[in-house]
Amino acid sequence: MCRPNQMQSSSIAKEQTYLDDSRIKHDEKTKSLIDFLNKVVNEPVESLIIVDMIQRLGVKSLFREQIKAILRWQYTHFSSLNHGKDDVYEIALRFRLLRQEGYHVPADVFEYFNDKGKGFVMKLEGNIKGMMELYEAAQISMEGEDILDEAGSFSSNCLNALLTCDLDHEQARMIESTLQYPYRKSFARLLAPQSFVNDMPGANSWMEDSLEVANRKRRIDQYVHQEEIHQINNFSSCISYISGGGKELGLGEKMEFARDQPLKWHMWSMAILTDPSLSELRVELIKPISLVYIIDDIFDVHGTVDELILFTEVIKRWDNVCAEQLPEYMKICFKVLNDIANDFGKIIFEKHGWNPTRFLKQMWANLCNAFLVEFQWNASGKLPKADDYLKNAIITSGVPLVLTHLFFLMGQNIANQSMDSKKEEVQLPNIIFLVAEILRLWDDLGCAQDENQNGYDGSYVECYLRENEGSSYQM
Repeated sequence: MCRPNQMQSSSIAKEQTYLDDSRIKHDEKTKSLIDFLNKVVNEPVESLIIVDMIQRLGVKSLFREQIKAILRWQYTHFSSLNHGKDDVYEIALRFRLLRQEGYHVPADVFEYFNDKGKGFVMKLEGNIKGMMELYEAAQISMEGEDILDEAGSFSSNCLNALLTCDLDHEQARMIESTLQYPYRKSFARLLAPQSFVNDMPGANSWMEDSLEVANRKRRIDQYVHQEEIHQINNFSSCISYISGGGKELGLGEKMEFARDQPLKWHMWSMAILTDPSLSELRVELIKPISLVYIIDDIFDVHGTVDELILFTEVIKRWDNVCAEQLPEYMKICFKVLNDIANDFGKIIFEKHGWNPTRFLKQMWANLCNAFLVEFQWNASGKLPKADDYLKNAIITSGVPLVLTHLFFLMGQNIANQSMDSKKEEVQLPNIIFLVAEILRLWDDLGCAQDENQNGYDGSYVECYLRENEGSSYQM
């Protein structure tokens, strides 16, 4: 009779054998596709279609060099390939793929389809694939590119109008998917592979090979992510092991009001670090992500004004003695935060040779101070000016803090000061704050109240409308 531990060992061995076999087959199919991509580098249209498919399947990391070679050739011959063409699908696809890769390609390639004074010509209607690709291309417009703004409005109106027509189920699904999940604004790896394979023009053997590679890669990646979730669940049960007499203190037990959403934390790290090989970094990044959510709840839901002022002061001074005056749940949170900040510094020093602990602690202090400002605004019942709200809300989004941890983990010293500097001012590249501003405004446009909590965060829209009487807001 098999003992339980023997049965478990047998199950693990079988799973590992399956994974090994799957990796071998995966590698064989991947090599076959690499050979095919090398052959079609100079194919004007087919190479674009397969690059698009590979990217949508979420396996572009396997074919980076081949994709670069194809798009480099497409860029070199951009003008001649588009000259005299009236195929909106080909032109829009080439434009989008090159822009996504960082190539500067002009939007005036769409002028051919734009009747001056009348807008885009109606002959495009009925060309469903071309219309969908025109809509996709319009998602990567830059400021001042009116032609792409017009293309986006035109294609959106046409596609929505087509949905009211007598389309077959597959056509309607394709259009709805494009409107709801344009590639530029979606997470390809979370979409079912088969959902867009049928959208691809033509029927080629490489489509089946690409789909098989993607499915095998998903199964391999799934195993990696399951291991990550196992670690995350352990972390969420007790966010950190607090040293002290060998006693383990579970933060979750002391702070039942706080959101415990390990899968949500994992989704954030997956969206930021998409390469499966970055598993260790994803798990580490979840630690600051989770603490941003928990500290947000302390300020929004549970803390009194006196407690929050003291809590903020403790973190600004990083004072262990002063921390003893905190209520128990805040004391535990501070210990967890202190451990994580020090652990991060140690990890980064061991991997990259410099210690950002002082800098990271200052960023946590800035976050708590911004949360306190937000709390005081809400407690007073007075709305701040829209600009003041947004400046503070960029910090309370937690994005600058999380992205800073991310770049440090990846060995990028993005701070514009020495890690040993005692200056309190935190200086970061402006792009960090621009990303935070986009996400904050996106969140505020969606809902002013955060999910699963009773606290009120305020909203840029509300501040702006109060400040600009007569203005209106409509989604």
